[in-house]
Amino acid sequence: MKYFYGQYDGQEFPTEDKLFGFDQLMQFIMEYGEQALKALQQMMNDPKNQNQADLIEQLLGDGMLDKDAKGRLRLTSRSITKMQRKALMEVFANLREGHREGHERITPGQGGERIEGTKPYQYGDPVSELDLHQTLRNALARHGLPAEKSRIKFDEHDLELHLLEGMTSCSTVVLLDMSGSMMRYGRFHSAKRVAMAMQALVRGRFPVDTLDFIGFYSGAAVIPESVLPLTSPKPVTVYDYQVRLKVPLDQLAKAPQHFTNLHMGLQMARRLLRKRGGENKQIFIVTDGQPTAHVEGNFVYLLYPPDTRSTVATLKEAVLAVREGCRISTFALIEDYWGMEWVGFVDQLTKLTKGVAFYTSSGELASCIMESYLSGRKKKSYIA
Repeated sequence: MKYFYGQYDGQEFPTEDKLFGFDQLMQFIMEYGEQALKALQQMMNDPKNQNQADLIEQLLGDGMLDKDAKGRLRLTSRSITKMQRKALMEVFANLREGHREGHERITPGQGGERIEGTKPYQYGDPVSELDLHQTLRNALARHGLPAEKSRIKFDEHDLELHLLEGMTSCSTVVLLDMSGSMMRYGRFHSAKRVAMAMQALVRGRFPVDTLDFIGFYSGAAVIPESVLPLTSPKPVTVYDYQVRLKVPLDQLAKAPQHFTNLHMGLQMARRLLRKRGGENKQIFIVTDGQPTAHVEGNFVYLLYPPDTRSTVATLKEAVLAVREGCRISTFALIEDYWGMEWVGFVDQLTKLTKGVAFYTSSGELASCIMESYLSGRKKKSYIA
């Protein structure tokens, strides 16, 4: 039997009736991922826990849980969608002003909410956005006051339109750190929660946008939507003071998995974004440490303490992404700031890519990411 330890938060442990409400159950799965489903499987098969088994059977009947071909519990698309919506409501309930940064500019684009200012009419512009007050002023200034019982003279040069705040399509890849240290302070749980909220937001409000998630650890892999709620950081399996491993790529799954291979994550993000059609392309990096792994040829190097080779390889990959038109934002989790010499790496990354860095706690991560995502899509635009 394996044991997993965490910091006690002082809250009362839930009783059976509280644990197996849908919201509580989904929270349990969000926090413990695949291990939570395994625990539920054991409860369901244990004859001593008939009450719990009945509650799980009810969730199966309601379509919130399902079984695969081997009889193992799994989440349904219905339950995942409900978890995403709940995460989105929680995130937006806690959004606060002050995080927004962006690149607002005046360029042609499709309309949204009205903003301050007007523009001259051009052929093809919709007259529904006509600013009557400014148009009348232009007509009177150019043609003068009309004679008695005559009409005010207009021509197309007098027409003025409201400016609108437009939205551009956006392709986003979120790189989630799944290294061993992300278990601390609820970091990965916070990152996963905002990831699911973003999924609900994009599907409901920005269906033209694309959103992909990549987890990076000793390797890196795309995280499918159905798998995201069950993901967890990789457990630490090597405690040596110094680690210097050279692992063939095709044998990486056999190596310790808890290192930080942001280099490989960025490589995968670049490949994904080349296939996406958004006008804007951006990469969000959520991490709590500097790289401790990188790729060279057909080998992955796992290096602890962090080595300059991993840092240089990662920075080069980030610069290549920027040259391909990607905007990079880094969200550095800083609960244990006293041990964070690695902030120098984040500073280097931000300067080289002319990107944005947020130094934040896990509790503020959702606000930072959602505000940055929304402002990164916005631009002040004319009606086209």
